[in-house]
Amino acid sequence: MNDFVITATRTMKSYAGKVAGYLTKFSSFASFSGSIDGIDLLSTDRFADGEKEVVVGSSIRGKDVFIFASCARNEAGLGVDEAKIELYHTVDALKRAQAERITVFEPFISCSRSDRTARRSSVGLWVHLKILYSLGARHFVTYQLHSDKSKSMIDPSRCTIDDIPALTLLKQRLCDVYIKDISTLESTIRKSWAFCSVDAGGEKLARKFANSFGVPLVVAHKQRDYSRCNSIECVNILSAEPVEGKILWIVDDLVDTAGSVETLIRALAPMKPAEINLLAVHPVFSSPAPERLKQLSVEKLLNRIIVTDTVACSQIEQDSIPNLEVVPSAELSARVIKTIVCNASMAKLLRNFNAELYLKSPTLFNQRQPD
Repeated sequence: MNDFVITATRTMKSYAGKVAGYLTKFSSFASFSGSIDGIDLLSTDRFADGEKEVVVGSSIRGKDVFIFASCARNEAGLGVDEAKIELYHTVDALKRAQAERITVFEPFISCSRSDRTARRSSVGLWVHLKILYSLGARHFVTYQLHSDKSKSMIDPSRCTIDDIPALTLLKQRLCDVYIKDISTLESTIRKSWAFCSVDAGGEKLARKFANSFGVPLVVAHKQRDYSRCNSIECVNILSAEPVEGKILWIVDDLVDTAGSVETLIRALAPMKPAEINLLAVHPVFSSPAPERLKQLSVEKLLNRIIVTDTVACSQIEQDSIPNLEVVPSAELSARVIKTIVCNASMAKLLRNFNAELYLKSPTLFNQRQPD
């Protein structure tokens, strides 16, 4: 095991602290002599004209460094552009301080939807990744990239990427809180639940949930107005079974303005489902998403929303959206880092989730495995 340290830009310091805390509890690191926690390793200086400089406060020569960062909504309140510039400066500073290997851990890559190359526009994800590995990052870790094809933007001879399926966190939450035992899954859930995609492109995600729980799949096909961002013309619903009386779980990798979600829910409501819920990994929640979700809740069209904390949600933001549940991901992040520094297999973190097996033996899946 190489000597390593966990640090963060200002955007994810408290999150990185939680990850370091979990790591110190693993028996694998009981005899580790180095310091894992480097949360206060970095400082940001400002010049009078607004330019910035990131300073590494102590020696990291020869160490592997895991840097947590978020360019989406974050605990420091930095805007997208400032958060990115700070991350770029940080990687440069770590490289100049002679870190052995730099791993950028962005639980949510905010520019991940800017991945199309067949039009006259910049490709934000490519620009972001290109800058980072040109500066010296040699490994990226993230949760639930918007598109699998995005990973092909990285030259594996220069840099590697691990895209961890954070959908597993949501599936475990459903099992732990709403199902609890195998008999309920078999006698109730499989008769009353269905998972629904937000659009045809999201069918793959929704199908993974349907297969994991052994319940029906509903596919929504939306027609976008590509002359405007975040706009939808209409939604068509495809289902092999009647939606009426079903408990529907809409599945998406992220919720931005909630325009797609609102349009879909209003299209589903006349079909008289028993209730409609929303599952999403990344709670981007750009305005007017909070207002839209709150209004859907007030109208009793949306029952509950379950997301992860890959994008920061303050208590005020959580209180503004009724029935919002935020699933923590720091322990999973700690297990990802443990796997990397121990040169172990990622198979346990990437395996397909099966609700029946999980309820029979929770230790089969990463979150409950003993160290």
